Amino acid sequence: MNNLTILYPRQIRSYSCRETRLDLSQKQTFETEWPRYGITLHPGQMLNFDELFARSAPRVLEIGFGDGASLMAMAKACPEKDFIAVEVYRRGIARLLAGIVKNAITNIRIIYKDAVEVVSEHIPNQSLQAVQIYFADPWPKTRHHKRRLIQTDFIQLISEKLVLGGVIHCATDWENYAQHMISVLSENKALHNKAGPNIFLERPSFRPVTKYEKRAEKVGRSIFDLMFERI
Repeated sequence: MNNLTILYPRQIRSYSCRETRLDLSQKQTFETEWPRYGITLHPGQMLNFDELFARSAPRVLEIGFGDGASLMAMAKACPEKDFIAVEVYRRGIARLLAGIVKNAITNIRIIYKDAVEVVSEHIPNQSLQAVQIYFADPWPKTRHHKRRLIQTDFIQLISEKLVLGGVIHCATDWENYAQHMISVLSENKALHNKAGPNIFLERPSFRPVTKYEKRAEKVGRSIFDLMFERI
């Protein structure tokens, strides 16, 4: 029995399985650029980041990057870091692939797979400087809270992947989910809230404002950032 089975015995998904088909341009981009920037994982395969990026550098895992715009901005601003981007929607991956090529970005690699499975089975312990989870589906209805990505077991798993001093950085525009997040992360004794006990972080300047975030602010929702460090 692997870690994924232990964590999610019924394979509860934190995302909807429905997706719009790729248009012709996106399909061509996916097929052309995936061999260069995509990571195709095999059962039992543990990633070797030094081989993957052909260098030794701090590694950042981003879970759910949307259209990839904010991730590309961060990768361009931090060429000294390598970014591993996990997404389950091919349209978002196609947009990111196109942006990588257009902007000649070399420090991003993409995984098309469920994040729980990736972290559980393919990421070595103490190999990440940061894990970024921005605007994950809040599943606002109470009966759907079990589908939220941020859960006690998953945070425990992520904490094991961080180097000492590594951070988990989350952002959401749903206050209920923000309170859930800060509660779950605060329970983990290996993690320390960098803003202080039960305090949210002011948006750090290195996190670009996304289109989704702008829409949320336009309708009056507040943005909540939180950052926990492995101690």
